[in-house]
Amino acid sequence: MTSRIASARPWLAAGVLAAVLSGCGIRATQVPTDFGPAPSRVPCTLAGTDIAPQSSQGIPVQVFLLCSRQLVAVGRAVSVPDGTPDARRRVLVAQGLLDQLSERPSAAEDQAGYDTDVQSGLRVSGPRPGDPEDALRLSTAPEQLSEYALAQIVCTFADSAAAQGDGSVVLGGPGTEPLRRYKCTTEVRSEPGAEKPPSSEVGTS
Repeated sequence: MTSRIASARPWLAAGVLAAVLSGCGIRATQVPTDFGPAPSRVPCTLAGTDIAPQSSQGIPVQVFLLCSRQLVAVGRAVSVPDGTPDARRRVLVAQGLLDQLSERPSAAEDQAGYDTDVQSGLRVSGPRPGDPEDALRLSTAPEQLSEYALAQIVCTFADSAAAQGDGSVVLGGPGTEPLRRYKCTTEVRSEPGAEKPPSSEVGTS
């Protein structure tokens, strides 16, 4: 008899606990809840050792990646031969930035939540005859890019030697569509997917 009572005690205790929880408005459950492992890294935070492997060669630059639905600058590097004329240098810097944007984030960046929406194979060239001298033409028309990709490109170019340093960049595509001056604003950096960066049409001569 004693052994039967002892063996019943755990079930009695469980019943009492369930009754107490029900009385408090808390539903009891016998199924364990798994919320997954705790994050091992603060989102969008990189240590200096995480950045070095991708930014140790060439001219130091910054590119804007996506992280926590925002644009976040990370260090990179592009190679430009010494003695390159300024006009050509600007295009080489722009192409180097595009190449960096289209690369998959490093393992450390991926773990910290970084990503990119810029597709590989995108090319950039300088102005055509009649274009403003600061114009850059992409192999894909800007309006055909996703909001995220265009925001990454605009803010990366506007903050580099590929542009005039006024927070904007003149972009066009391979066709006859008008050139547009795109601006990298605070709103674009904080909500790159909300809409395309603000722009205004630029005339050609």
